[in-house]
Amino acid sequence: MTDTLTFLGLESSCDDTAAAIVRLTDGKPEILSSVVAGQTDLHAAFGGVVPEIAARAHAEKLDLCVEEALEEAGLGLDALDGIAVTAGPGLIGGVMSGVMCAKGLAAGAGLPLVGVNHLAGHALTPRLTDGLTFPYLMLLVSGGHCQFLIAKGPEDFSRLGGTIDDAPGEAFDKAAKLMALPQPGGPSVEAEARKGDPKAFAFPRPLLDRPGCDMSFSGLKTALLRARDQVVAEHGGLPRQIRADLCAGFQQAIADVLIEKSRRALAEYLKLAPANPGFAVAGGVAANQAIRAGLETVSREMGAEFVAPPLKLCTDNAAMIAWAGIERFRSGAQDGMDLTARPRWPLDRSAAPLLGSGKKGAKA
Repeated sequence: MTDTLTFLGLESSCDDTAAAIVRLTDGKPEILSSVVAGQTDLHAAFGGVVPEIAARAHAEKLDLCVEEALEEAGLGLDALDGIAVTAGPGLIGGVMSGVMCAKGLAAGAGLPLVGVNHLAGHALTPRLTDGLTFPYLMLLVSGGHCQFLIAKGPEDFSRLGGTIDDAPGEAFDKAAKLMALPQPGGPSVEAEARKGDPKAFAFPRPLLDRPGCDMSFSGLKTALLRARDQVVAEHGGLPRQIRADLCAGFQQAIADVLIEKSRRALAEYLKLAPANPGFAVAGGVAANQAIRAGLETVSREMGAEFVAPPLKLCTDNAAMIAWAGIERFRSGAQDGMDLTARPRWPLDRSAAPLLGSGKKGAKA
């Protein structure tokens, strides 16, 4: 195996079209370019991501993002050693767009093709940014997913627990909609929360009274709806300060749940007696500064190194896909032209489904 590997990564699982080039030289990774074309404006009027609009935008932008990534890196296709692409899970139209683009590039340039689990991209990011060694505890917390994983290898993950309903990112988006704040909801609620009092409203902390690492956030969203409706009934509207207080209380409730569940997950992980204990967090919600600070504190208290990737690598990007592709390729994995797009693709396939399953497989 060559000491240098240069991979192009493609990401199109939701509403960000991305391409990036990552190079591994003598064990040291380097992001040579990273291009992300967001779709916020396309979906703004709908209060959420519209799958059909997202898929069409991906199809239109993927080749442009690839060209820009190559130009930014100063490379041509002939300088690449492989192409990695998100093959799931995600909105199937977008995933298909990326897979088909990657297949065309791989076939045309005669390059190896590696399909990547989008969640593995997030879960392996701490190795790209900080060189974290296996095994480490991973909290993957995003718009569609929330789970604790022990990462033992590029394709070896054990799930300790996760959300049994809404993911925190989804809850933030719904909260923003209830508060008449712009999407994406996470940054909007966080900005509003900075101006509020987190103790002004008493929100529940779901499942903290039960053992284990599973979480629930749908009831919290309902509690926010009821509190908002009561305020509107009493004031004939939603005063700005009260809206800030509601956002602060809602955010603090999510943070408290994640912090306590992280404490429990860390206790389970540390039973493995890892040589270099590490606790990493990735995914869009990892960009929330209040949540990140709380997780860092609990990690420090329990003696584990805390790793949180730079904010631009917490949200969806293609650098993490290129890196995950390199990790898979180095372990001997490679895909053919029969690579298929998958709407569902759990990282720990031996664990019982958190959210149920059907003909398309386990959701998480």
